[in-house]
Amino acid sequence: MNWKVPLTDVTLGEEEALAAADVVRSGWLSQGERVAAFEADFAAMVGVPHAIAVSNCTVGLEVAYSAVGVGPGDEVVMPALTFVATANAARRLGATVVFADITSDDDLCVDPADLLAKVTAKTRAVVLVHYAGFAADVAAVRAGLAALGRPDVAVVEDCAHAPAAGSREGDARCGALGDVAAFSFFSNKNMTTGEGGMLTTRSAEHDRALRLLRAHGMTTTTWDRHRGHAFTYDVVRVATNARMDEIRAAIGRIQLGRLAEANRCRVVARRWYLDALASAALPGLQVAFTDGRYGDGAQHLFVVLLPPGVERAAVMASMRGAGVQTSVHYPPTHRFAAYADVPAALPRTDAIADRLLTLPLGPAMREEHVALVVDALARALGAHR
Repeated sequence: MNWKVPLTDVTLGEEEALAAADVVRSGWLSQGERVAAFEADFAAMVGVPHAIAVSNCTVGLEVAYSAVGVGPGDEVVMPALTFVATANAARRLGATVVFADITSDDDLCVDPADLLAKVTAKTRAVVLVHYAGFAADVAAVRAGLAALGRPDVAVVEDCAHAPAAGSREGDARCGALGDVAAFSFFSNKNMTTGEGGMLTTRSAEHDRALRLLRAHGMTTTTWDRHRGHAFTYDVVRVATNARMDEIRAAIGRIQLGRLAEANRCRVVARRWYLDALASAALPGLQVAFTDGRYGDGAQHLFVVLLPPGVERAAVMASMRGAGVQTSVHYPPTHRFAAYADVPAALPRTDAIADRLLTLPLGPAMREEHVALVVDALARALGAHR
């Protein structure tokens, strides 16, 4: 469909095309020097000593969980309001997923108190999702684990929405707060390589484990052997192939250089939305993350809560008729058939689940686009109350 306002926009240009072409001309396509350079650039942006490029964020989460010791019989506590990959990656390792509630209808990140209440003797890791690009309260969770006498529980950050997002903890950025963090470069993210992802950590021990686990557990890489730095290898971990290729890394370095400006444009677009929605005065409509406690967000999504009782499908259909693309982030994981066997008492998540609506947001949005979206939403709400 030819949308007047698509859900997001991907800003790719001649620089990315030339960077990819240079890789093709080089004759070396798999993990090599461009991946290493991308890792160094990304680590510097996050403010950590180690970044490990992976083929996508989903397998990156699986590698991250494995690196911190998650395995069969362990429990991993996480929010249900997240993309299903957060849970699938843990289940594929044989772990038991335990779902925690959101904080409120304004703070859609996981509630630290509920998450900590669900930590048991079997808990090996907790996952904090920086939902919509706004920082979860990692400091509260770390303090709570210490108070419980469980500093051994790993803290994993799901940063799929949060590249270059500030935290609730001073100058630190998302990705530098937990034991390991996972980022996504899927095509609808703030920066993209089509597919792809990055893991970050402050721990040299985790860095070594992550690099082994993304590459078959091999002690040397094909690039090492190509350069004559090694002639053979050992396999010291049972692992998968989660390596990033050189083409994606070359594109990623260009995208990373554009990220700060792209995020700034998203911040401006959010302000336009807040002003337009305030002027529209739509009764019962709520905007998430409005009280200013969430750090310098990456503004990945603009999420609203429809008035209670409004039929979301009818609103989305009306807005589609006006040429405005919308979405839902996300159907909570505990509602999927694959997770029907997981007990979940999540009253706050369930209360907002059918009200969630994601409006278009991207760095190329203009104020007139926002006005069109808000007008379409107002008309849809007027017609379907």
